Amino acid sequence: MWKKSEVSDQTATGQVGIKKKSKVPGVMITQFIDEIPEGKSHPDFIRKPIALTIQEGKLAIFKAIVVGDPVPNVTWARNNGDISDPQKYQTKFDPNSGEHTIEMPNISPDQADTYKCFATNEFGKAMVTVMLNVIEVGFKKNKANQKSSDKVRPKTEARKDGEIDPKFWEILLSADKKDYERICAEYGVTDFRWMLKKLNEMKREREQEQAEFVKSISNLKHIDVNPDGSASFELDLNLLDASSRIFIYKDGEIIPYSQDLEMEMKHNLNQVGKKYIFTIRDLVPDDAGLYQLDVEDVSVFSTEFKLPMVDFLVKLKEVKAMEREDAIFECVLSKPLSKIMWVGKNNRLEQGDKYDITVSEDKLIHRLLVKDCMQVDKGIYAAVAGIKSNNAWLIVEADNYLDTKGKKKPRKTTQRPPSILVPLKFHSPPRGFQLYMTCAVRGFPTPHVAWYLNNVCINSNNSYYITNAYGVCSMYIIRVGPEHSGEYKVVAVNSFGKAECSTNLKVRGM
Repeated sequence: MWKKSEVSDQTATGQVGIKKKSKVPGVMITQFIDEIPEGKSHPDFIRKPIALTIQEGKLAIFKAIVVGDPVPNVTWARNNGDISDPQKYQTKFDPNSGEHTIEMPNISPDQADTYKCFATNEFGKAMVTVMLNVIEVGFKKNKANQKSSDKVRPKTEARKDGEIDPKFWEILLSADKKDYERICAEYGVTDFRWMLKKLNEMKREREQEQAEFVKSISNLKHIDVNPDGSASFELDLNLLDASSRIFIYKDGEIIPYSQDLEMEMKHNLNQVGKKYIFTIRDLVPDDAGLYQLDVEDVSVFSTEFKLPMVDFLVKLKEVKAMEREDAIFECVLSKPLSKIMWVGKNNRLEQGDKYDITVSEDKLIHRLLVKDCMQVDKGIYAAVAGIKSNNAWLIVEADNYLDTKGKKKPRKTTQRPPSILVPLKFHSPPRGFQLYMTCAVRGFPTPHVAWYLNNVCINSNNSYYITNAYGVCSMYIIRVGPEHSGEYKVVAVNSFGKAECSTNLKVRGM
């Protein structure tokens, strides 16, 4: 199980004085005298320690930076117990950074508590509290909240399709309505009306549970990969009690996290006002799964993180363009993917007036068109698919041409002869089987593509189904026979040149 900290009265006892307000929320200041001499000041925090949820056996660290004249003396304490054991508690001060720390190596569940940091000088005392939660090794959500898990499991005897994974309901409870159909298809749920009825019942039950701790939940953003390579989800959460604890689960198992962005932990939960942002660093395939955010023992938000296992067969290449020209980046994936993320100079790029983002019919070739290039557009552009990424430079060359009126020439699009990105491959299907042959070409203007069998054009032959979309040239035969054997060739032509590729088809069983 996990061990929660216990919250006690946060007012320093035995101290009488004037209460002062700190610029840092959560800091309580007591001034000992009515007027402080000029040039002197009572203590205050400019950085307060951040609440921490950490796994048993790890190193827990609280950090604080204080100010005041004279320089305050900093001490630490905990609500339920002492910190005198040097094996468990080590206080340090870094004179270079001005940082006071208390370190707890090999943390154990009995150290979960509310900790206090005091800064004191002759003119006053500043105090702040911080919570430490410790997760016992092997703790899982279903052990702590079996009752809650039972609520999301439908009655299997009422469904002819059999038992439905509880994960299905958790995902639906936080999903957008537009995603219901897709989620049902993924989990094999075909009775949409039954699903909606059951889901509405579960939403009412969940809202009643949440009402004990939460005023409102809004602005849900599901987990997604960020331009910097991390992944995050976020939501606005208005709590009834600001001291309520927040826990994060992955596939039912509680995970440790830090609320200090400067701590190099795998998981971080950052709070800005009512907004909570959970971030995962250094992504690996094992980070995929169902993430859930709970307030105390009540589920609030669930989001599924999928990491497609794809690679880049053809990577981005450096692109040079003159000012006012368009620039095109292209890549080819090892597996079909309907959408990838494009990043320009560390910012996510979206379809719009400046960028045109397209994907081929077979979802293998992805293209980014940067329109009307200017000097400000030069830099590094990247394509991100799952945990894989690659990048290349866009070099924008200055156009020094001026017309008779002193104006630069109008925008023009990038012009290039055709080229073969992915050539045709050899095929040897059995007689009577279907065949799908494809290659990828590029060029600007868009090349005209013709297919040939033994040097005879087959574009208008009804025996073949031929398409050419977004640079992917495909040819489909329903049932191959002896007449389909031979050399196939694709020829791409535009006003700037020609490119071709070929392969042989050998039908087996003839």
